[in-house]
Amino acid sequence: MSAINKTLSGLAQTPGLPGFVAMASHKGQTVFSGAYGQRGPAQTEAMATDQVFFIASMTKAVTTVAALQLVEQGLIALDQDLGDLIEALAAPKVLEGFDTKGQAILRPAKGPITLRQLLSHTSGLGYDMWNADLGRYVQDQGIPGLGTGLKAALQLPLAFDPGTAWEYGIGIDWAGQVIEAVSGKALDVYVRDHITAPLGMTDTAFLPHDTMQTKLAGMAARTPTGDLMAFSLPINPTPEFWGGGGGLYSTASDYLRFLHMILDGGTAANGTLILTPASLGLLSQNHKGDVPLRRLSSTMPFLTHDLDVGAALGLEAPAWGLGLAINPTTGPNGRSAGSLAWAGLANTYYWVDIERQVAGVFMSQLLPFADPKVLEVFGAFERGVYEAL
Repeated sequence: MSAINKTLSGLAQTPGLPGFVAMASHKGQTVFSGAYGQRGPAQTEAMATDQVFFIASMTKAVTTVAALQLVEQGLIALDQDLGDLIEALAAPKVLEGFDTKGQAILRPAKGPITLRQLLSHTSGLGYDMWNADLGRYVQDQGIPGLGTGLKAALQLPLAFDPGTAWEYGIGIDWAGQVIEAVSGKALDVYVRDHITAPLGMTDTAFLPHDTMQTKLAGMAARTPTGDLMAFSLPINPTPEFWGGGGGLYSTASDYLRFLHMILDGGTAANGTLILTPASLGLLSQNHKGDVPLRRLSSTMPFLTHDLDVGAALGLEAPAWGLGLAINPTTGPNGRSAGSLAWAGLANTYYWVDIERQVAGVFMSQLLPFADPKVLEVFGAFERGVYEAL
């Protein structure tokens, strides 16, 4: 793996590239671990392999596993009407646009919202950062951002009727609310008790504990001139809801433990069963049907570039499972057909190749999402892992 280190060390000198951590495993054993650059744009300390990162939407796979635990226990079904469980989902409305006076045009949805739809982004719930109409609605109604931790942030109309299209959005944040309603536990407690603690993910939490706080990597934002500036994402210590779609902080090694569980058929290294193989298999089934994963245009360029799932992860015609993307064909950097992958807003990425028993995690802290320089390094890292194997 020395060739990977040489490649990444060279790329780390690229002007305007943030510090990063890269780790990979093969057959359950870590085969590469490296940290490069500085801890943050305003910090002189070198990046370390145990650095803590805001992993944003890499949270989605964790929350999805939590939801599937409850499904396999028979406490909830993937296709039941969630309006019977959560009042706020009982009468969803679709945003059809705005009238000549600028008022939102809302109509009742033609079907109920289900857990399968929440987990596969086919419920109609979107993100205002990639949907101009939702962005206008949020602004007109004074709806707070997700980062506030206020439940009012979840009160968005649908972009389409449930089950009729695909659009990346806040569905898995609502899945977190479903988990709380069914389990009787707050989401952070449920995830700790049933996933992170059994997996030994001691530096993974929605609210970083004191030790994690000392290891937090600094966030950066790319300026219009291409430079990096320090950027702060506030952490609400007492939120009204925990972000099941994007609230976790973690380390590369912790997240690799989670991916090992997927490779091991749902079992932790200590033998604890996290999810049965049958339930785990649902992750890698296409749940979006025949609807396309269309490109989503950014309405907040300081947070994200346009969202093109295939381009962001190097996937050709990607499918969508529960909580993550599926590579239906061999990837350009080496991963096998059927591999699973996704990412986080601050340019964190992962993949898990079930056929070859390979997993990789790449962590940086940079906005906007899908930064071309970071994606180049991520691609080189992945290619290097497969070449070495």
